[in-house]
This record gives sequence, structure tokens and C-alpha cells, in this order.
Amino acid sequence: MYLWLKAFHIIAVISWMAGMLYLPRLFVYHCDAPAGSAQSETFKVMERRLLKAIINPAMIATWLLGLALIWLMGWEAFKQSGWLHAKLVLVLVMSGVHGMLSRYVRDFAADRNRKSQKFYRIINEVPTLLMILIVVLVVVKPF
Repeated sequence: MYLWLKAFHIIAVISWMAGMLYLPRLFVYHCDAPAGSAQSETFKVMERRLLKAIINPAMIATWLLGLALIWLMGWEAFKQSGWLHAKLVLVLVMSGVHGMLSRYVRDFAADRNRKSQKFYRIINEVPTLLMILIVVLVVVKPF
């Protein structure tokens, strides 16, 4: 059972990260589209569908499966896994970034975007950095 949950957890994480890396890139291009234009409306649909159909369900699955894995590993093993505590903190930060991106989807949908392309290019790197740190913690288990 543990290995099946772990496999589905990894699939959910990959799906979540794919969306988290693509959504800010859509924002970069959306910044160029005049409000109300056909192009802007297309980006709104793409952003909303990406968030609702992929990113949100993948995040929920990631959390549920991850918590199930922790439960199966047992309390004593969890207490001794410092790397897992650090991973959980980083996943909480990733979830906060997810919430921030969700807000930007709503801002674009209402034609209220006030951020620049440069801002979204920088924001696009945050999930990447978090992902790298999380993977290193999971594979290397430094503490």
C-alpha cells in the first residue's frame, strides 16, 4: 500500500509542479494582451482551466497522499525525520505561492492586473527553487 501511495503522490507532485511552472509563464504573455481583447480573454480561459482542472486538484492530492504516507510511516519515524519536517515547511511555502498565483488569476480575470512581465518572470522561478530544495531533501535526507 505504501508504495502505491508513494507512486500516486509523485504523480500528483509532478502535475502540481507542471501547473505551477506554466501559470506564471501565461501571466507573462497575458501582460502584453490589451484588456478586453480576444487574446486576453483566451488567456483568462487558459489560466482558469489550468488552475481549476490541474493545479488545484494536484495540490489537494499531493497533500492528502503525503499526509497518508506520513501516517503510514508512523509517529516515531516521523519524529526522527528532520528532513521531512523541513520538506513540510517548504511545501507549506509552495502552497502559499499557489494561493498567490490563484489571486493573480482572479486579478487577470477582472482586468485588475497591476504587475509587470518582469515580476511574473521572477515569480516563475520561485516554484522551481522550492521544488529543487524539496527534491534534495527527499533524496539526500541530510538530517
